[in-house]
Amino acid sequence: MEQILEFFSLYREQIYFVILSVFVGVEIIGGVPTVLHTPLMSGANAIHGVVIIGAIHVMLNLNPEDTLALILGFLAVFLGTLNVVGGFVVTDRMLEMFKKK
Repeated sequence: MEQILEFFSLYREQIYFVILSVFVGVEIIGGVPTVLHTPLMSGANAIHGVVIIGAIHVMLNLNPEDTLALILGFLAVFLGTLNVVGGFVVTDRMLEMFKKK
């Protein structure tokens, strides 16, 4: 428990930034018309490649004994990879709808 509290106290500004980014993202995406939602989101999910590279970079510079940070970094890489792959799958399926039969 102390390790979690120490982590939050060390990275308070970054955590606030991520929470604020989530709220801003929800507001921006909420204003997108339904017709544009799927292509916009599938393209935006590819931006998660930046999250993957950033998480890998942070994990390389961590203390190997900081298990909480390593677990969070692994989750960021894993979930970012799922989001990138999912975005491309959605885009591929969407583009197949417009192909001539």
